[in-house]
Amino acid sequence: MRRLLLVVAALLLAACGSPDPAPPAVGNTGPGPCSPTTTIESYSDALEGRVANLSALATRPDGTVYALSDRSVLYTLDATATRALGSVPLADPAGQPLDSESLVIDRDGSLLIGDETGPQVLRYSPDGRLLGALPIPADIVGRTQDNATFEGLALQPDGTLVASLEKPLTGEADTRLLTWRAGVPGPEIPMPLPADLGVSELVAVGDGRLLALERGYDETTGNTVHLMLVDPRTSPAGVTVLADLGACPSLGATAKQPQRNPLLDNIEGMTITGRDPDGALELLLISDDNDNPQQITRTYRLRTVL
Repeated sequence: MRRLLLVVAALLLAACGSPDPAPPAVGNTGPGPCSPTTTIESYSDALEGRVANLSALATRPDGTVYALSDRSVLYTLDATATRALGSVPLADPAGQPLDSESLVIDRDGSLLIGDETGPQVLRYSPDGRLLGALPIPADIVGRTQDNATFEGLALQPDGTLVASLEKPLTGEADTRLLTWRAGVPGPEIPMPLPADLGVSELVAVGDGRLLALERGYDETTGNTVHLMLVDPRTSPAGVTVLADLGACPSLGATAKQPQRNPLLDNIEGMTITGRDPDGALELLLISDDNDNPQQITRTYRLRTVL
């Protein structure tokens, strides 16, 4: 199975990650406000047709970016996030592909990846070798909604791993943030969530708080994407809307399906790429095209002040 996955990854990179120079980024007409705290700097469609199904991002120490496909492939993108440099296949403990939706780089350099089909959180080496798995809290087993589990992972400065459930457990109104410390399950924090939205990403900002993406879709109006500030130090977690990305200027973007703002698509991944001297966070976001010709693989550069 691993040999087959290696072949598949090589074919994907050959098809999607052309060695030719990436086309120039588009949408660089100048930044524009999305909200009083958040500005969109640019967007780019340079990865469209080259890499697909990207559901999570993580910035590496050298400035390049891991991009996780939910089809069980881990890509490395260049620092501009416009070109794929390489890929490795992933497999679960049974040698089967993952529905890989979330990603974080642990302090030892290993990768923690959330798999929705388990659900499970698995540990890998950067070259794709499976190193182990975290225990899943018994109280959530059998109670998760289908295809609505570990969409977000974040690593706090003290080493606590936080995972967001995309949707609440069956019979509950709030979703949950699950935690592990040194691989041991810890407190579970309720997180209020609008009924029509789900948590698609989670990122630690370094002071105990988290950034999250709330995402939804309607056939007539398209995607809804909110950038949220989440404080898991309270229960339930405090949640503040930093920006409705539908309110950002479109920067000349076009959409392949109905969208209230043609800039939007199915945004699932987010990572912090830097901090301004004044403390503002520089963010990279990415959309998952679901291998759908009516969707697009698009990256976004945002700046937000907490």
